[in-house]
Amino acid sequence: MPNWNDLRRFLNKNGNFIRSGKHDIYSYQGRRIIISHGSGEIGPDLWRDILRKELRITQEEFYAGI
Repeated sequence: MPNWNDLRRFLNKNGNFIRSGKHDIYSYQGRRIIISHGSGEIGPDLWRDILRKELRITQEEFYAGI
């Protein structure tokens, strides 16, 4: 399972950093993605939602992008 640093690395390569505050905010394909400052593992249910609803990509596309 990926962690928050993996997601941050993906967004740094494929999206645009907007700002940091309580959470980091990125723009990815016209959508704003808000991620935790944490570095721990992302739970499986949350990860599935992030891929389908936020990023709208497959897990394979995610790993190819980091």
